[in-house]
Amino acid sequence: MSVLGSFELTVGGESVTLGVDARRLVAYLAVHPRPQPRPALAGDLWPGVPADAALKLLDEAVESVDVPGLLADIAPGEIGEGPLELAPAVEVDLADAMGLIRALPEIPTTDKPDVSPLTVDILPGWTAAWVAVERERYRQLRLHALEERSMRLSAEGRAEEAVELARHAVRAAPSRESARRALVEALLAEGDVTAAVAEYDEYQELLRSSLGPASNGLDNLLPPTPAWPVLRARHPMPRSAVQLPRLPGAGRGGSRRLVSGGSVPGSFR
Repeated sequence: MSVLGSFELTVGGESVTLGVDARRLVAYLAVHPRPQPRPALAGDLWPGVPADAALKLLDEAVESVDVPGLLADIAPGEIGEGPLELAPAVEVDLADAMGLIRALPEIPTTDKPDVSPLTVDILPGWTAAWVAVERERYRQLRLHALEERSMRLSAEGRAEEAVELARHAVRAAPSRESARRALVEALLAEGDVTAAVAEYDEYQELLRSSLGPASNGLDNLLPPTPAWPVLRARHPMPRSAVQLPRLPGAGRGGSRRLVSGGSVPGSFR
């Protein structure tokens, strides 16, 4: 069963279509892997509906799940009284993704696990409150995992892979400082100073448009200079349009003037 990116139920390689209420019920159980008490489950699926009516709707949804072995200890069309959960044999992509998040810190940077499950949200487009809560919880976990993996890769000289992971995090959360920091660090590790400065400028502009002038942790990576009054100016000049001081690792010939979309050749390495 898939709940990342979209809902899909397959049995024996064939896609199975469920009714609206049955699909909502099964998706809820996929996102909440523990046994769910019926009153609480009914209240989440039908908020604002009186408790007795919500329980009746839940029973009808259970009856309409006509896939053998999908619900634990309940045959198709059967109504029970105990908690509801998916059968242990049901495979859910979210459960696999959570396992990857837990395992990722121990996976060597020389390995390249499939992190695509960490680049998508739970049931995007679904608007129910219970979906929104679990979507945001998973989003925080997956972004943190991507950022940490990216920074590990940067530290161990695998900058290209680090940039790829950090870009996934930035696309998901453009205003998230830790994601942008991971990307800037990866770009600097790769030697792409122009792209790193462009990312900094984009992030600063994003902050200015929403919060006004503000300092942030990225200033420690690319510290301001007298020629670059980031904190004093109401509309500071973008860092990509001024002369940068020689950064750590620069060649003997001095600095390079960085411009949007490229750079003027110099001896900076």
